[in-house]
Amino acid sequence: MPRLIDTPADRAITLDELVDALDADPWDPRDEDAFAARGIWLARLARNRRFLADMAIAELETRFAGQARNSYGAQVLMLRPPGGRYALRAAFWPARDDAVVRAAGTAPFFYDLPHDHNFSFLTVGYLGPGYWSDYYLFDDTFGGGAHRVAGERAGLAFDRRARLEPRQVMLYRAHRDVHVQHPPDRFSVSLNILGHDRAQPWRTQYRFDTASDTIAQAMTVTPSEALVTIAAHLGGDDGTGLAQEIALHHPHPRMRATALAALDDLLSPAAARRLVERAADDRDPRNATAARALLGD
Repeated sequence: MPRLIDTPADRAITLDELVDALDADPWDPRDEDAFAARGIWLARLARNRRFLADMAIAELETRFAGQARNSYGAQVLMLRPPGGRYALRAAFWPARDDAVVRAAGTAPFFYDLPHDHNFSFLTVGYLGPGYWSDYYLFDDTFGGGAHRVAGERAGLAFDRRARLEPRQVMLYRAHRDVHVQHPPDRFSVSLNILGHDRAQPWRTQYRFDTASDTIAQAMTVTPSEALVTIAAHLGGDDGTGLAQEIALHHPHPRMRATALAALDDLLSPAAARRLVERAADDRDPRNATAARALLGD
């Protein structure tokens, strides 16, 4: 289960005061204790019962001009976009029988989807009874955003079902806490401080199959992964040459695997075999195993 943060009854603060507090010290969002210590400031913002309504009204009046860097969709109102170490958001959680869920289904809200996160974040229940989650624990050897492939055993262990209670503060730890979120009993809102750093896109977020205790899907895709596929298919000899170089030498195993897959059916049989033979010596054992499977070894 995510780490519960004790926060004493305290004064309410404004959003600007929260930002000032987060910017005042050189804390590292990868340091669990340092991140947890910011929970008291998030709890103070949650005691401000007016700021979110005022911000929503202002966004409506300006046709959501402040949401230009919102990549989360309609479920989220960005309070501060990513800027160095963190981002701030409000997340909306409709009940299962609310009109938006009846119309769009549960997928836009990540309901009923077992997953982890490739960043740590603090959350607090701001409005409503709070969403429910089934929480899972898993082996520490999985931590750190290690490269995993679909079908691989996850090592999940069910912990408990609980909900984010009003004004309760939790720290979700990157690559450690897995949960399956379920709709709240009534419409709810949570506030989040999201950890952010430049390496984050290369740490993979996963979807899990809890019934078989396996990795179901790698959910993270960087722009570079899309670009190498385009280069391989549309860039002629220059594109395939660059993709081959990336498949063998890029520092991240996910990028090497993406480039190798992008070259499928684009090379001559002899060239493809030479590339896959070299990829079979990949320093990541999962990539090496996949390449050997292509060779039939």
